[in-house]
Amino acid sequence: MTREQCKKQICDAIDRAADEIFAITEEILAHPEMGYREENTSALVRRTFDTLGIGCTYPHALTGVKGKLTGREHRANVCIMGELDALKCAGHPHAAADGTAHACGHHTQIAAMLGAAMGLIGVMNELDGDITFFAVPAEEFIDLEGRRALREEGKIRYFGGKQQLIAEGAFDDIDAAMMIHAQPDERAAKLYCRGHNLGFRAKTITFRGRAAHGSTPWDGTNALNAAALAILGIHSNRETFRDEEHIRIHPIITKGGDVVNSVPDEVCIDTYVRGAALDAIRKGNDAVNRSVSGAAQMIGAEVDWEDLAGYLPIAESEALSAVLEKNAAGLIGRENLVFGETITGSTDVGDLSMLLPVIQPSMGGFTGNLHSREFGVADPVSAILLPAKMMAMTAADLLWDGAAGVKAVMDAFVPGLTKEEYIRYLEGEI
Repeated sequence: MTREQCKKQICDAIDRAADEIFAITEEILAHPEMGYREENTSALVRRTFDTLGIGCTYPHALTGVKGKLTGREHRANVCIMGELDALKCAGHPHAAADGTAHACGHHTQIAAMLGAAMGLIGVMNELDGDITFFAVPAEEFIDLEGRRALREEGKIRYFGGKQQLIAEGAFDDIDAAMMIHAQPDERAAKLYCRGHNLGFRAKTITFRGRAAHGSTPWDGTNALNAAALAILGIHSNRETFRDEEHIRIHPIITKGGDVVNSVPDEVCIDTYVRGAALDAIRKGNDAVNRSVSGAAQMIGAEVDWEDLAGYLPIAESEALSAVLEKNAAGLIGRENLVFGETITGSTDVGDLSMLLPVIQPSMGGFTGNLHSREFGVADPVSAILLPAKMMAMTAADLLWDGAAGVKAVMDAFVPGLTKEEYIRYLEGEI
């Protein structure tokens, strides 16, 4: 079998499984779950692996599932990922009763990952390495109170799914990894390659004042006034940030007081500090710290905060991207590849990209903005089947001819951090 015959066989197998792949997508869409709690979706992945005869290990970071197909030799291990979790998006047409919904397209990622597995099963005896299919939890950095509870119970240490997986050693046997995300508000079959994501630090800020009756405010210290001044201070710093730093700070008040006729004595703010690089994130974070400290001093309140290691900016492997781009061009035409767009959101794929060659292009076939009630699949072929084919064909290329493609990708890769340095970053030591 030639390489091109192998890839044609992969695509034909995925086309034959299209109805099954689409049914998986709909099943996940109908049962959205928050990060680290994706029990139904995790069970669906395990059942699918079992049906396909793919051995898997579970759990990884509470709900993650790691399946594996082995080649005729074991010279490398390529990983195809899909994310399990949903997020809160009340009003989404497929939201659960508690407002949880797949408004970011992770349901299509899992389906595409499983579709890639269906395409690759029949050709593994042609490949000189293994392929791991990894359903990973908790990409959305939300539900912080729930994750604090899990941390206190000793079930997790880190709030991001890939952060926890890296710390557990779940990627130690992986040589290169890929995933294709949803491209928001893009109905056409276009692939967005070699883009840039922002990193972020997460902060929980608590102002403490002194309660008093609302009709005698001079007897109290209003923590809400301190929080309002802090937000104004943050906004007043925006002109000090350079455009290329892409600093984004977007606080919300999660607790504004207890009752209307009492001076608020405890007010809480959650915010992210996003930026294009670690130095930019630190600069933005310093501005927030100055703002909240100064605001508390002005009112006579107290303030403390907890900083959480958010996600690092993504540094995609250009060598790995080039392999996928060639396969994508064969499916949708080179003219439908879009290069170098900045996505101002963040992803824990950025953390993984510090340690091994990783790509996360995004594919069209969707309508509406991410995390909005308008988000949905416009064209399931573009959104699900084409990513499955692109990733499966890329895995075959990487593992062809003695896994020479993986070797070339790894030779071109320069880690941003060692694993030990990365854990120190998570712990706030660097």
